[in-house]
Amino acid sequence: MTEAATVHVEVGSLGDFLRAIVGATGSTNQEAAEVAAHLLEANLQGHDSHGIMLLPRYVQHVREGKLHPNVGPTPVRQEPSLALFDGNMGYGQHVGRIAMDWAIEAARTHGHAVMGLRNVHHIGRVGTYGEQAARAGMISVHFVNGVSGPPSVAPFGGSDGRLSTNPVCVTIPPAAEGGQPLVLDFATAAIALGKCRVAFNAGKAVPEGALVDAKGQPTTDPGVLYRDNPRGALLSFGAHKGYGLALVCEVLAGALLGGATAWRPEMRERGIVNSWLAFVLDPARFGDVSAFREELAAVIADVKASPAADPDNPVLVAGEKERITKAKRLSGGIPVDATTWGNLVEAARSLGINDVPGVR
Repeated sequence: MTEAATVHVEVGSLGDFLRAIVGATGSTNQEAAEVAAHLLEANLQGHDSHGIMLLPRYVQHVREGKLHPNVGPTPVRQEPSLALFDGNMGYGQHVGRIAMDWAIEAARTHGHAVMGLRNVHHIGRVGTYGEQAARAGMISVHFVNGVSGPPSVAPFGGSDGRLSTNPVCVTIPPAAEGGQPLVLDFATAAIALGKCRVAFNAGKAVPEGALVDAKGQPTTDPGVLYRDNPRGALLSFGAHKGYGLALVCEVLAGALLGGATAWRPEMRERGIVNSWLAFVLDPARFGDVSAFREELAAVIADVKASPAADPDNPVLVAGEKERITKAKRLSGGIPVDATTWGNLVEAARSLGINDVPGVR
């Protein structure tokens, strides 16, 4: 593999560029701002797989009628603390924010809420919605599945794709005002599928233990997913444990909600279809919230006090690495491989947008 060059784009000008692209697909100014901010934040936090690289695909899906701008969630079933919404294949970043707003307000009133969302286009980085709940002082737990083309993740012991990278997310609000939440957000695959695309575009290898080729043999070449036919497959993280979580996501988010599931061939050509089951809890309903926050702070301090095996890499907690990355990228710009940047510029120009940010 030949490694592609990397460009750096200033954050403000990149945000304007993204808003212009989403707006040119037909979105209102509000929706364009929401989608662009979500994608940009993913890159800022180091989750390039869920950031701007997705936008050319979104543009394609709008053209193909698989993604519908300016739609919101429609209630399928709604009770005081439980709701199932249909996303009408709208922009997931917009539809998902509305659905989470409902769940947060329901939890504020009743102490808990269960929210299901099906038939929605890509919702993006799930941690965004966990952070939304945490800002409101709520705990949240999320199970998500996704269907987009042939499945890419092999079950434990298998050698071809049967599942998607089905993420799990848990967020806990800060222990003190002005503090940072715990944001545990991960794909159940060894790495996210988008990270394979980032590596493929950049001409880089992926870590060992993440991929097998079509014969089930280990490989670090992401091209087995995009170049080879028959294609290879991603592996779950943690062997049978990640596979078990992926299967649970497929059942709780996909099957339970009546959403798309990866085994159905007729579901695979609809663009990107997410289903999402979220639980939102008000910690104040479980007792003394001040005591909870004190104990939370003490637990975090205790684990972080563990002597680092590598002095240059101290113990971190969930969400901390992303905040460190964001600080660096706010000052130094967003790194983008040349292939991804070229795809984004091409998508913009196809929409009549020729004012392209400068890169370095």
